[in-house]
Formats: sequence, structure tokens, C-alpha cells
Amino acid sequence: MKRRTVHLVFGVLSLCCAGAALERGLRLRQTTGLNAEIARIADAPAGKDATGIPLRSARELQLAQALALSKAGNHDAALKGYAGLLQNGERDLIAQQALFNLGNMYLRQGLAQQTGAVPLFELGKQRLRDLLRAAPQDWDARYNLERALRLAPEEQEAFSAEQQQSVEQRRVRVPGFVAGDLP
Repeated sequence: MKRRTVHLVFGVLSLCCAGAALERGLRLRQTTGLNAEIARIADAPAGKDATGIPLRSARELQLAQALALSKAGNHDAALKGYAGLLQNGERDLIAQQALFNLGNMYLRQGLAQQTGAVPLFELGKQRLRDLLRAAPQDWDARYNLERALRLAPEEQEAFSAEQQQSVEQRRVRVPGFVAGDLP
């Protein structure tokens, strides 16, 4: 009786370990295929006539396609790819990476242009701020936002010294009090 119980427990544990090993093997196979497809996308020449990844494919492949299009200079198609990843409102790791890449794409476009770069810098800063709202621990986004703020500083008109009155020049009026009531 005792031997049968030990064998039964050993058999159940063996089946659990075999199931876990099978699940890990399938996940490894899927990840290897996904990595091979991403490498193919990155190595393929992505020109102006690049074919898009179907919308039903993995989000990782869509991100890789958008990144390849951005690196190739096809910013309009890359913008559509990034927008497709962000339109669901999800803030998973893929969406965070898409926001980061989109912000960097706008900043690179702004650096490449001689005139009219301010709107691109503003779009890049906004995308990086959106990312930092979702993931405040992202130090790469903080660094890029700081660089963007140095390239295109924010307007500080509301806080300028010329527009603010000094404290001594302000008059405070309190209803119910006459000017001579207070010492």
C-alpha cells in the first residue's frame, strides 16, 4: 500500500514536470519563430513601397515593421504602424515601446529639418510625456525628454518677472473691511 502511494505521487509529479517542460518548449519554439520573423523584417530593405504587416499579426511584428519603416525614412507609414499599436488604449510594453519610438521619430525629424521643426519637437515631447505618465520609471524616455526640452525650451511667459507684480504693489481687498481697520 505504501509503495503504491509513493509510485502514484512520483507519477503525478513526473507528469507535472513533463507538462511544464512541454509548455516551455512550445513557448521557446514560438519565441524563436517570432525572433526570426523580426530579424527578417529588420534585414529586409524597407523602402517607400514596403509591404505592411497584416493587422492580425503579432504586435511585436507590427512594432518591428514600424521601426524598420522609420529607420528607412518612410515616416508616414511608420506613423500609421505606431498609431495602430496605440489606438486600442492599451499601455502594455509594446505600446510603451511604440510611444518611445514615435517620440524619438518626431525628435529626429525635427533635428533633420532646418525650419519648421518646433511642431515636431512638441509632438515628440508630448509622446514622451505620455510614455512617462504610463511608465514613470523609464529613464531613457526621461533622458530624451530632457534633451528635447533643451533643444526646444518651453515658453515661460506666465512666470516671467516683467508680467508679475511684486508683493508690495498688490492690493488686497477684503469685503466688509475698510482700509483703516487693519493696523
